[in-house]
Formats: sequence, C-alpha cells, structure tokens
Amino acid sequence: MAEIDPTDHALATIASILEHPESTLVVRETETIRETEIVVVGEHPAVEDDHVVDEHPMVEEQPLVPDHSDADGYSKVGPGPMVAIRLKWTVHREDDGQYYVHETIGEQSTPVVSGPMSSEAAVRFVDEHEDEAHRRFELLRSEIAGRSSLADYERKGEA
Repeated sequence: MAEIDPTDHALATIASILEHPESTLVVRETETIRETEIVVVGEHPAVEDDHVVDEHPMVEEQPLVPDHSDADGYSKVGPGPMVAIRLKWTVHREDDGQYYVHETIGEQSTPVVSGPMSSEAAVRFVDEHEDEAHRRFELLRSEIAGRSSLADYERKGEA
C-alpha cells in the first residue's frame, strides 16, 4: 500500500474549502429609508408587502484611481483560505523620507523589508506583488480543481 503524500492531503483540504465558499455579506444603505440592509450575495432579499425599497441606492463618490500622495500605510492582502498563510504588503515611510515595503506571511511573522524606494515605486511594488499572488493562487486553485475532478473520475472506474 502506497503512503499518502502530505502535500496531496493539504491540496485536497484547500480544494474542499474553495469548492464550498462561505456566503458573502453586503451592507448597503438606501436613500429613502436610511437604514442598513444586509444582503447575502446570491440570494434575494425578503420583500415585505407594506415596505417599498428604493431601487436607487446611495453611492459615495470615489475617484477611479486612489490617491497615493502619501503612500505610508498603503496595504494590500493576498488571496488564500487561511489567515495564517496569507501574504500582506504594507508601505512604511522612514525618518529619512524613503519608503519601504514590509511583506509578511500570516499575522505573527517577521516582515521581509524591501527598499528604499520612492512613494510611487512602493505603491507599484505592492500592487504588482498582490496581482502576482492572485494570479498564482488562481492557477493553483484551477490545478487543484482539475486534480479533484480527475480523482472523482478515477474513483468511479471510468479511467
């Protein structure tokens, strides 16, 4: 009997988490009612007969591109099903006026520091690394899904 590779077990666990994602909550405020309404994405809210909901929710005006005039504190978090292995990038400005990016894995890890760099370069660094992490995560997720469907296919004796 062959031993089970622990990596396969970890990948199967991640795949099962990804196959059954948790419901996402969305909070919105309507203009005429001025009360908070919580809606589970993918489900329709309950409609009461004596209660009419305005179809035009209030939208706060925000610029299409965020202003990074002061990059200190700019932060992004990578993808992943568990906080303990999730990447985070945060820009910090030092006393010398230069910016440094602290990259951590999980909440308690020692940061890997990159820099010094300009404010624009630090923001670009964070954005590029976050984009790359999302790309690699999606690649891994599709690979896991492929392995999982192949395993189901083999289990049914169709291979």
